[in-house]
Amino acid sequence: MEYTVKTTKPQEFVNITGLVSKAVSESGVKDGLAIVFVPHTTAGVTINENADPDVVEDILSGLNKAFPVKGNYMHIEGNSHAHIKASLMGSSCSIIIENGKLKLGTWQGVYFCEFDGPRNRKVYIKIMD
Repeated sequence: MEYTVKTTKPQEFVNITGLVSKAVSESGVKDGLAIVFVPHTTAGVTINENADPDVVEDILSGLNKAFPVKGNYMHIEGNSHAHIKASLMGSSCSIIIENGKLKLGTWQGVYFCEFDGPRNRKVYIKIMD
């Protein structure tokens, strides 16, 4: 299934846990695997804490300290920082489905990671039993 995620900032984490949960529910799969894939080189996906919004802000802050937007990069488009951050986050994640629900930890959520926005992005979700 293909979904669109609209980002509104140059860099942000968008909680897509509900989107993934909905895809699982609509699939009817009770026990299996949900694979979330982001087909972009300047965006990624990760699983992290969803209880305190400061956590994702801290992650972005840390990434920007390590890989600032303006740096001594050679890539002519000027978004090398976004390519590096996307590579670190990764382009996919897998989540176990048990009893028709995502088997995430108490504090975990699935995040689309935008590093070169705002844009309309794609997310692919594959549900397997």
